[in-house]
Amino acid sequence: MGNFENDEASRARKLAKRRKTNLVLNSLITIVLLLIVFVTVKIFFGDGQSEAEKSDAVVVDKQLDSEKADVDSGNKDEEEAKVEEEKKDASDLEEESENEDLEEEVSEPTITEGGSSPDVKQTIVNSDWQPVGTTQTGEHQAVYDSASVDWQEMLKAISYATEIDVENMTVWFLGNNGGPQSAAGTVSDKGGGPKYRVAIEWVDGEGWKPVKVEELKPE
Repeated sequence: MGNFENDEASRARKLAKRRKTNLVLNSLITIVLLLIVFVTVKIFFGDGQSEAEKSDAVVVDKQLDSEKADVDSGNKDEEEAKVEEEKKDASDLEEESENEDLEEEVSEPTITEGGSSPDVKQTIVNSDWQPVGTTQTGEHQAVYDSASVDWQEMLKAISYATEIDVENMTVWFLGNNGGPQSAAGTVSDKGGGPKYRVAIEWVDGEGWKPVKVEELKPE
């Protein structure tokens, strides 16, 4: 009877120990499973969120770059427009200055009745007339050829004195006026009006200069 009770007690202790061991093992297995689930969720959902955040960051960067490019482009356009406006203003001022200089040069002419021949209605002289400039260099010799630079510069001087634009000018005569550096031309406006006989002289390094304009009587 005593041995039986001892065996029962021993068996009970073994069962209790086995249950305790199983409980510990089950607890450990549960913890491991939870860790596996946690890591799995972290890997998939955490990375997904990270990628989404990265994607959002890239989109934001692109938007910022685009906005910056638009701003830079707008500023560049404004600067270019401002430069063009300043150039135009400078050009207008220069043109106005040139026109004022020209007006001063042709101001207060002296006009007298008649002239060097009976067909002259009146003679116009202006001491403010200046040489019209030249692109020619070296020793000058008058060239009466319509294709020459000298011819074109003669017409420029005649236009300056008569205020008839070269493009609207009819040239009736252009030739020597009694000296190697003296010429005369008879011209009129293509649109009509009086004829003018203009005497010009060459100034070394400065070009042809008007010296006298004679308005001719109608034929």
